[in-house]
Amino acid sequence: MDHCEVLLIGGRAGVGKTSVGWEVSARLRSAQVSHAVIDGDFMGQVHPAPEGDPDRAAIGERNLTAVWRNYAELGYRRLVYVNTVSVLDEATGMFRRAMGDAVRIVRVLLTATDGTAQRRLTGRELGSELDAELRSGARKARLLDERAPADTLRVGTDGRTVIDIAAEVVAATGWAPARIS
Repeated sequence: MDHCEVLLIGGRAGVGKTSVGWEVSARLRSAQVSHAVIDGDFMGQVHPAPEGDPDRAAIGERNLTAVWRNYAELGYRRLVYVNTVSVLDEATGMFRRAMGDAVRIVRVLLTATDGTAQRRLTGRELGSELDAELRSGARKARLLDERAPADTLRVGTDGRTVIDIAAEVVAATGWAPARIS
């Protein structure tokens, strides 16, 4: 493989991005497909935000570039990247700069109803940030729905298993056979 490919898994908080990302990785491992996984939420987790970078986008890109360089030096060419807004056009430049202009980008937007996201977050968020996550998640769901590019595959997660969702996501990449045991 002479070019890089990235699978972007985006969606609001509570939609199942991280769980689906790990199951996608499990399916790819089962099919012996070489890949790396990065949870983009961790790429910019610093406090305080660097001067001049209030939304932490620049530090996130620097970290992605450094980590991807290490993976690429080891021969990896496929990346599964999980982050809320990664599917938006604004992110495309970051991946082209980090992985090269010829990178093939596959965008998947996971969706869920407000009720489903709230149930999932209520079970997950044990600290003080549940209310903020719920408000932010609803706002980002609207933003993603309005601004996700036309080539973005939208995958509903309500009432579905992670295994079924991941199978649909892997199929969108073309990286593995349709049936993986």
